[in-house]
Amino acid sequence: MLFFLIFILLVIIVTIFLNTYPHFGKKYSKDKMESFNALDHYKNGKFINQIPTSMSMDFKTNISMLRDFVKKNTNRTPKAGIPMERIDVSFFHSKNNDSKVTWFGHSALFIRIDGKNILIDPMFGNAPTPFPQFGGKRYSGGLPIEINELPKIDAVILSHDHYDHLDYGTIKKIKHKVDRFIVPLGVGSHLMSWGVPIERISEHNWWDEFKFDQLTLACTPARHFSGRSLTDRNNTLWCSWVIIGEDTKIYFSGDSGYAPHFKEIGGKYGPFDLALMECGQYDRRWSAIHMLPEETIKAFIDVKGEVLVPIHFGAFTLAFHDWNEPINRVVEAAKEHEVKYSTPKIGETINISKGEYPNSIWWK
Repeated sequence: MLFFLIFILLVIIVTIFLNTYPHFGKKYSKDKMESFNALDHYKNGKFINQIPTSMSMDFKTNISMLRDFVKKNTNRTPKAGIPMERIDVSFFHSKNNDSKVTWFGHSALFIRIDGKNILIDPMFGNAPTPFPQFGGKRYSGGLPIEINELPKIDAVILSHDHYDHLDYGTIKKIKHKVDRFIVPLGVGSHLMSWGVPIERISEHNWWDEFKFDQLTLACTPARHFSGRSLTDRNNTLWCSWVIIGEDTKIYFSGDSGYAPHFKEIGGKYGPFDLALMECGQYDRRWSAIHMLPEETIKAFIDVKGEVLVPIHFGAFTLAFHDWNEPINRVVEAAKEHEVKYSTPKIGETINISKGEYPNSIWWK
């Protein structure tokens, strides 16, 4: 009897924790979720991918992952940090109207286009986990600029709700200077639970195309999944993004396995002046949801990119490969296929308008 009461008490405590710990975010109500039922890619209360995407882990796979987890690999993180360029605050107040992109590491980016300041997937915390106090440090040791030095942000664009892309601490720190949060379906519920007013959030479905002032934005498919806790797997949508200015077109892949949607996007919106595409945190055991670097090149060709910027590496260790393996492999594949690429250091700016594409081999 005592054991049973202790078990019930533990269940109650865990349930309360899952529903109140702010880092987890919050799901929409059942009534709100029912509004997604008419969508082709929403079945049995969950969002699904365009093509079958298995994420099941059998016993053999789990054993192999456990083996890799305990196996010593001293190159999974950099031995002495990585180079980073500090951003001068005056950079944000320049009257120059060139289209520019600055990488903050992983998938976090600052884009200046047609006079608009846009942040994409601004994960500025130290560790992509619901318990950052127990996490490590990003490879660069910090950010190229302090969060409080960021200018007014016209829009934050999010690809999905995983911790390495949507960070509770970051949103709490920047929300007061953001005019609009532009997100895939369902992600607005997290933001509202963190104090972002509903009128500053717009949610979008795959293939939604809309105006953001003079910019044209399109929420486009990706092959991935979502979730922040034990109870919300695939309750929110994941996506990639198209950003079209007066003279510049940019594609951001979000997280994705290789799939036919890249050709669909290239056919509808390409060519792109710049394609910001994931190349890291992969493994053959989960390649359905994270491209291998060679597939990044195939996807880049599919979307009709002009210049590739490899992202989703260089900040955190979220897979078993060497920390710099993704950039080594994607550059090798790019050369093999005669793909033009840019490899900026964290904090280093690409100027699309002037054709300035940094290309140092900083990871060596």
